[in-house]
Amino acid sequence: MDKLTRADLMGLEQYAVNRKAFREQVMAHKANRKVHIGPNATLYFEDRLTMQYQIQEMLRIEKIFEPDGIQDELNAYNPLIPDGSNWKATFMVEFPDVEERKQWLSKLIGIERNTWVQVAGCDKVYPVANEDLERETEEKTSAVHFLRFELLPVMVAAVTEGAAIQMGITHPNYAYEVTLVEASRAALVADLA
Repeated sequence: MDKLTRADLMGLEQYAVNRKAFREQVMAHKANRKVHIGPNATLYFEDRLTMQYQIQEMLRIEKIFEPDGIQDELNAYNPLIPDGSNWKATFMVEFPDVEERKQWLSKLIGIERNTWVQVAGCDKVYPVANEDLERETEEKTSAVHFLRFELLPVMVAAVTEGAAIQMGITHPNYAYEVTLVEASRAALVADLA
């Protein structure tokens, strides 16, 4: 998947005019890229469009219009665009109650390394996690992690030919797995084109 450049982005004024329609387009696109694993963990699979939206929102919020500032945002978010042989996801541990979340984050250290994807007939793939910075301490993990799942060529071929995809977590304190519905499977196949 091609990385984003300044030419792919709208200026602040143009984005203000187009934001509502663009947001609706992106939210519809994201619907099939969200995978719940159990009641409190979600993988949000990123791609070029989700990152374009993220950058546009950051430029808007921070009122960034200088070329260097725009390039900084591109440099921060382009690494989250899949490279054709992997899936990249924002992984969120979600507990609405703050105190409950604190308790669980102390019990779920390493959860991101115990999250996996599996193409039918192939081995599980565990992620490269948090390449940008460390997101856990000895006392707790973060509620947000960034994961990259590298697929072997045989896995890419199987997925593009229709193989099922499962995802799961095998943490001692949180163990769930799910088989992707066809709409989500198809959305992730597009990342491998």
